[in-house]
Amino acid sequence: MNPNAILPNRHTLARQAALRQIAQIGPFIEGSLSPFKRPGCTQPGWHLTFKARGRTHTLYVPMELVAQVKQWTLNYRQLKRLIRQVTRHSRALIHGHLANRRAASRSQALMSP
Repeated sequence: MNPNAILPNRHTLARQAALRQIAQIGPFIEGSLSPFKRPGCTQPGWHLTFKARGRTHTLYVPMELVAQVKQWTLNYRQLKRLIRQVTRHSRALIHGHLANRRAASRSQALMSP
């Protein structure tokens, strides 16, 4: 058995579950969809606002794409949440691995004369 292998525990299982959810996410886009008042119109127009190279950009979204772009932005938010989960569990695995190595070296030091 490989002593450096990561054994299945709650962190590996949770990370695998989050990775499976990431694989199920459809198209996504970074940004926020916002309505704006169009002069002379009763319906609002829609802009997608996003950052690129440190600057804020705005992109007009045609009315026929608003529902689709809204779903893409929701998918992006879900993706970010899942990435944070994977990161948290990966960090916990690293922390646990280090703790196990320290415990093993302490126990080995106690056992040797």
